[in-house]
Amino acid sequence: MDHNDLRIGDAEREQTMAALREHFAQGRLTHEELDERLDRTLAAKTVRDLSQVTADLPGSSPSYAQHPQLSQQMPQFDRDAWRQAMRAHRHQMQAMHHAQAANRRHDHSRRHWRGHRGPGPLLPLLIVSGVLALVFGFGLFKILLAVFVVATVFNLVHRRFHYRG
Repeated sequence: MDHNDLRIGDAEREQTMAALREHFAQGRLTHEELDERLDRTLAAKTVRDLSQVTADLPGSSPSYAQHPQLSQQMPQFDRDAWRQAMRAHRHQMQAMHHAQAANRRHDHSRRHWRGHRGPGPLLPLLIVSGVLALVFGFGLFKILLAVFVVATVFNLVHRRFHYRG
């Protein structure tokens, strides 16, 4: 197999893009040429494709093109480093998950008490008292209604000023 037909990876593409940016900074390429060559670099699949992108630029032969025996050697994959990185990532994700769960629990408990808009513990007492007032006469019912209205207003005012935040 011809060396120029070897497939390239992201590292070689990144190296070529860095060289193109350097040529642009030195004034050898216009902005349009840089964009076009960067697009061709990203689309490149073989050493030949990358070599054509930088063929007319000085010092353009990348290190992988100069040393075919080095480019044919696959870089050694470090399994232990990858496992450590994945373990660290997993621990970080678990820590984020636990922190989010704690925040949700904290927000839920705050909303439960602060956002409580129910009638409070007086409602069952008022219903029982209302039934008794209907059974024994309406005079007591009017008094209980007045007590309920006053308690409700007091409760609203108390919540308004007590739970600001």
